[in-house]
Amino acid sequence: MADDQDTDEALAWARGAASIGDNDAAITAYLALLARDPTNADALIELAVLAHRAGRRTAARTALAQAVACHPRNAVARVNLGNLLMEADEIDAARAEFAAALAAQPAFALAHQGLARALSALGEVAAAAPHWRLGFADHAVVRQPFRGQGTGIPLLLLVSARGGNIPTHALIDDRTFAVIAVYADFFDPEAPLPPHALVFNAIGDADLCGPALVAARRIVARSDAPVINAPDVVAHTGRLESALRLGGLEGVRAPAMRELPRGELGRLTAFPMLLRSPGFHTGRHFVRVETAAALPAAVASLPGERLLAIEPLDARGPDGFWRKQRMMIIDGALYPAHLVVSPDWKAHHFSAGMADRADHRAEEARFLVDPAGVIGPQPMAALGRIATTLGLDYAGVDFAVAADGGLLLFEANPAMVLQPADPDPIWDYRRPALATALDAVRRMLLAKAGALS
Repeated sequence: MADDQDTDEALAWARGAASIGDNDAAITAYLALLARDPTNADALIELAVLAHRAGRRTAARTALAQAVACHPRNAVARVNLGNLLMEADEIDAARAEFAAALAAQPAFALAHQGLARALSALGEVAAAAPHWRLGFADHAVVRQPFRGQGTGIPLLLLVSARGGNIPTHALIDDRTFAVIAVYADFFDPEAPLPPHALVFNAIGDADLCGPALVAARRIVARSDAPVINAPDVVAHTGRLESALRLGGLEGVRAPAMRELPRGELGRLTAFPMLLRSPGFHTGRHFVRVETAAALPAAVASLPGERLLAIEPLDARGPDGFWRKQRMMIIDGALYPAHLVVSPDWKAHHFSAGMADRADHRAEEARFLVDPAGVIGPQPMAALGRIATTLGLDYAGVDFAVAADGGLLLFEANPAMVLQPADPDPIWDYRRPALATALDAVRRMLLAKAGALS
């Protein structure tokens, strides 16, 4: 009994520290509890949540794997692990975790939500449909934990149940803003809106989230509060529309792009080409086709009735490596986010092997400190024209610089990640630029809410 009391008191203390935003103290308390009881499910799950919030995804995953191993029928642990696996693009493994959670707790709404997303990501739209309904019916409004003093600034966060949202956990300070998330596509249009001082439309993928953006537009029309990323502006940022609209700007070269029914793709004759299923990110369902003979298998590998056929842009440098830079647009200003040097045409920071190449990290460091000096005045001017044309409060632009100094545009939309760097010291050079961009978001939110001192 004394041990149980000690455990309850330790959990209460750790939760109290977490509730006021003292994450370091809370993590220390959870680790001390786990040193005595390595199988405590509550401590493992809550430690994982804090670790994830701090950007320590590996630590979070380790804690949740331990929780699942020790408590295989703990649906909360399974769902949290599934969500981490989704973030890592391990969709099949995530699907298994959500299914296991439902086997243990069949009515668990969060497990239905996760399984719906996983099945949709795998292209199993029909199988996902009942889980969308069971996951979000009567669960369209979610009040997120507030860890500050007083009541906080009420913020209405509009999101899409089907994904395609701006990742906002690093953008919105939960010690300043009391966040009420509304799944726009499942929100009752007759229901009163929760009280709020600011609306942040985090629905960012116009290709995936058309119905959610329509619903978000109706919600915004009922609100008198300032809006970040108006839904009707976001609606014009689909990949094809953006390529057509932004590719006409001075100094910008966007790829030629067509959206076609899969039955018509066999008529294409220009190779190599890129094929992509609209509505996916991080390189998922995105392939390069070198020859006509490889086209049927490539088409068969991609989900969706319509696919994007995209001209490949050659972003290789003299060393043969592909490059991709990301610039964030925050309240009209440009902020560098990353530079990727990759041996593969599909260049992402998480998969390019940057951790193994000090020279590539040094190149990124130079870009983060002085983007204009690295890419030159012509691409910087082109980025400014893109920012003006998009007209968004928050967005990102992925691009490279061509051999002739022009800007090669890969994509420009709101659904881009801006989050703190991984804790490993090799990424210390990334922290100042990312902190500057995140601070710009914080100042924008406070200014829009009328709370900037």
